[in-house]
Amino acid sequence: MKRIRVIRGWKDLSDGDRGAAVAMGSFDGVHLGHQQVIELAARAADDLGAPLGVITFDPHPRVYFRPEEPAFRLMKTDQQARALEKLNVDILYVLPLEPELAGMTDREFATDVLHRGLGARHVAVGFDNSFGKGRSGSPATMRQYGAELGFGVSVAEPVGDGGEKFSSTQVRDALRDGRPEVAAEILGRPFAIEGPVQRGRQLGRKLGFPTANVDLADYVSPRFGVYAVRTRLSDGRQFDGVANIGVNPTVQGVTRPLLEVWLFDFDEDIYDRVIETDLVAFLRPEEKFDSLEVMTEQVTRDADNARRVLSRP
Repeated sequence: MKRIRVIRGWKDLSDGDRGAAVAMGSFDGVHLGHQQVIELAARAADDLGAPLGVITFDPHPRVYFRPEEPAFRLMKTDQQARALEKLNVDILYVLPLEPELAGMTDREFATDVLHRGLGARHVAVGFDNSFGKGRSGSPATMRQYGAELGFGVSVAEPVGDGGEKFSSTQVRDALRDGRPEVAAEILGRPFAIEGPVQRGRQLGRKLGFPTANVDLADYVSPRFGVYAVRTRLSDGRQFDGVANIGVNPTVQGVTRPLLEVWLFDFDEDIYDRVIETDLVAFLRPEEKFDSLEVMTEQVTRDADNARRVLSRP
């Protein structure tokens, strides 16, 4: 598989980094609806003999314009790049959403960023895409600017079941409801949390189930509870496991929600290493136990349940 190039910004790019057919959007999750937009750009890239590019923004526009809202991200930039790489995307353009970019009109964005900066030969957008200051740009105005500036434009129609479009909001709602399998259907793969393993009090190890703890950071917060999971290490190995997401009310002192995952048949020091954990199935809500002994007994039952779930075809 060819490696994707991640380019931050749109100014002073080399000729080799310009002239792509691009899909434009936030693409948080790279779900099946997003993939439809990327497919349109891919067809144009093939027709033009151009690289396939994807344009996204950092921070996410919702974070920039509504910073007071709860965390909601479905993936980090590294995860996004890996998902796009699997779709044969050549270039990921990460545009810094700062005052200069945020203050551009839709015409300025099309002219200065898409045309002069990236030298885009084709732009694919979703049917509900908006761009420019005040979200004044639309697929219709993008077609207009493309005709004026010399790049093609294609617009993806809604993709979904029963007439309802797939969206990142649907994925977030499914995760908050404890339905990771529904989220996976929309994403085309399981929702995954990635981050470095934190050093804690090693209570799980003392109780017989060592856990790798990862801060949820900017991720959307799934329903607190216990999940059957699969975790990948940075060296490519994958392990089944059981995980708790929440604040572990039985143990005092936990204030920020954590992913605490027990990897089955694994006993290595992975502190500070980055792991990525797929949420496969929700097993039960988080609860407070009367003692650590009672909690340990339940964790053992949870592990048995997770093994059964993960052994299914």
